[in-house]
Amino acid sequence: MEFFDKAKAVRLRSHHGKYLVANEDEETVRQSRNGSSQHARWKVEFVEGDSHLIRLKSTYNKYLTASGEPYLLGTTGNKVLQTSQTGGVVEWEPINDRLQVRFRARNGKFLRANGGPPPWRNSVTHDIPHRTVTQDWVLWGVDVVEILEDRFPISCD
Repeated sequence: MEFFDKAKAVRLRSHHGKYLVANEDEETVRQSRNGSSQHARWKVEFVEGDSHLIRLKSTYNKYLTASGEPYLLGTTGNKVLQTSQTGGVVEWEPINDRLQVRFRARNGKFLRANGGPPPWRNSVTHDIPHRTVTQDWVLWGVDVVEILEDRFPISCD
C-alpha cells in the first residue's frame, strides 16, 4: 500500500506502456499512450474500515468497477467500467509485486491490460491470467499525480 499512502491521485501504466484512461462516454475505460490526459488521472479513496482496499475515481466522478458482464461472449475476462455505485465491485486490493502493483477485485480477479489485435487491443478487463504469456498483463506501474480540483469536486458531507 506504500504506493498509495500519500497519494490523492494516480496514473496507472500497464505492462504495455499505456495508461488506464476513462473514456468520454463516462462508462468505459481503455488504455492510451497519452498519460498527460486528465482522463488518465484516478482519485484514490481509502475504504473506511479496511486499510487494504481502495477505490479509484475517474475525472467524471465515477468509480473503476469490476463488472460481472463478459467482455466478449464466450471468452474469458469481464468488463471494467466507470460507475457511480459503491460496494464490493468498486473496491480493489493493491498487491505489491516488485516495483509494480496488481489490483485484485473482491471476486479474486485482477485488473488486466489486454494486448493483441482488435478487439483486445487497448482494452481493460478483469480476469485471472492462466497463461504464462499474460502473467505480466495484470501488473501496473503507479505514478502519483496532482489533483486538479475543477475535475475532482470536493464533497462537503
